[in-house]
Amino acid sequence: MPPFTVLHEDSSCLVVNKSAGLLTQAPLGIDSLEVQVKRLLAERDGKSGDVYLGVPHRIDRPVSGVLVLAKNRRAARRISEQFERRLVEKTYWALVEGNVQPDQGTWTDHLKKVYGKPRSQVVDATDPLGQIAILHYKVLEHISLAGLPESLLEITLETGRTHQIRIQCASRGHILLGDELYGSQRPFGPPCDDERMRLVALHARSLRFRHPVSKEMIAAVAPLPEYWHQFGIKRG
Repeated sequence: MPPFTVLHEDSSCLVVNKSAGLLTQAPLGIDSLEVQVKRLLAERDGKSGDVYLGVPHRIDRPVSGVLVLAKNRRAARRISEQFERRLVEKTYWALVEGNVQPDQGTWTDHLKKVYGKPRSQVVDATDPLGQIAILHYKVLEHISLAGLPESLLEITLETGRTHQIRIQCASRGHILLGDELYGSQRPFGPPCDDERMRLVALHARSLRFRHPVSKEMIAAVAPLPEYWHQFGIKRG
């Protein structure tokens, strides 16, 4: 499986479908999407020296899906401003345990990061460190796999908190398949002995933003990885 595929490219930006298991960014010497894309641009375009690549947003290592990257600083600044102003439309698909009811709704919580650990938790609205987290969901499919109920959700976010989808689903008893960090005991994706490389059933499905130069709307859809179909998903 390639580390990423290109969904859109022009002189200002690049939209890619990142494979799950690959970090978006990482410290020097560790492989990441940023490193892979820079290498592609350098080799393909015959560039020498450091290749600029702006990374205005990220998705978690065990998550696949669509990301936009900037090829110059002006584009990076303008795309980042759209994320900061919540003008970018992001849609996720999540495969969760259980039969989610009702078929659509809004979940609102207050979340805070757990000190010293790479995770978040739901807290009371009075907690001074809590940040409001709002997502909207729609059930796309109810599935029964090996007698166990699952739901495929389409999710849009009003806010962008650390692990927001993962913890908001888990706190309601609908843990993402494969999400051991939040209590899942059901594996997802190709088997892997390395815990860091195990995947969760979350996919950044689509992204819609204004081009940083032309201002035209750019919309990109990332196809699901093939292994999703082994878990009862019929969509592509």
